[in-house]
Amino acid sequence: MITVIKRAALIALTLPMGWACADTLQPPAHASYLTADGAVAIIGNDGMEPLIEQLNALFIKQHPGVRFAVTAKGSSVGMPALTAGATAVAPLSREAWLGDMHGFEQVYGRKPLDIRIGYSGYGPRENGKTAPAVYVHPDNPLKQLSMAQLAALTTAGQPNGDINTWGQLGLTGDWAQRRIHVYGLRDDGGFATNQRMDRFGGLPFSSHYEALDSVGAVLKAVASDSHGVGLVGWAKGSQLRIVPLSVKPGEAAHGPGLEEVAAGAYPLSSYLHLYVNAASGETLEPFIKEYLRIALSDEGQALVRAQTASEEGYVPLSASDLAQERQKLK
Repeated sequence: MITVIKRAALIALTLPMGWACADTLQPPAHASYLTADGAVAIIGNDGMEPLIEQLNALFIKQHPGVRFAVTAKGSSVGMPALTAGATAVAPLSREAWLGDMHGFEQVYGRKPLDIRIGYSGYGPRENGKTAPAVYVHPDNPLKQLSMAQLAALTTAGQPNGDINTWGQLGLTGDWAQRRIHVYGLRDDGGFATNQRMDRFGGLPFSSHYEALDSVGAVLKAVASDSHGVGLVGWAKGSQLRIVPLSVKPGEAAHGPGLEEVAAGAYPLSSYLHLYVNAASGETLEPFIKEYLRIALSDEGQALVRAQTASEEGYVPLSASDLAQERQKLK
């Protein structure tokens, strides 16, 4: 018996710091997210599939005997699958849209637990996705915006008044009296709606906000309009200029470059999310908690970093954001 105990202690000492011992940790036998053959279903974003497969492999390495079945059909399928109990984890490369979140809340009376494991996009990049950004014509002299200014020029009824002319943003000369032409996506429950609700106080878009059908259409409109400004989600290869943003007036402004995103400094960064069916502060099912712990471990963050050069452009969390997410698991 003593020999067995000593051997177990020696094995534990040889494991990398932060790793759980390989054991028989298994999901509950009757969990709704198990497939017919006993695999753990994970349903969600398609761009995250390589990362999720690697996280699954890391989990299996630490906990042999577990099997996963990944269905990567897009972020729009993740929350409905979580609501139905069909997935253990819902991976999304953007924030959950309001309609999907409302569906979950109607069933469970609360929001799901949201664990962020990285940032989604940086740039500008020719062959990869840039994070959501504000674009202007190359001839436009606007140097930066605060988030409050962005809200005031895109929506109506902000506390400090609406912004309609370039002079209100500090531009002088011929620019001062010219009206700002705002282009963006349709307020149809997707990206534009979520920005309006999450970042702009839920106020309606202004009367001079011209809603278009696609990211490409918005960028094309700004490219032909030196007095235009466009707010869109992920884009690739634009020749337009991205406007640096500050969280508050007077603070340093940041663009979506890799270093600024990695530092958690870019205000419009979108996150990589793992949504799970649990309330904030609630005791997590051990299997789910371990999966989230692995995703937030140093090894898990290294897997996120390995996707940075990919088309999706995933970036691991800054030290402060990582500490905040790890705290949620405590």
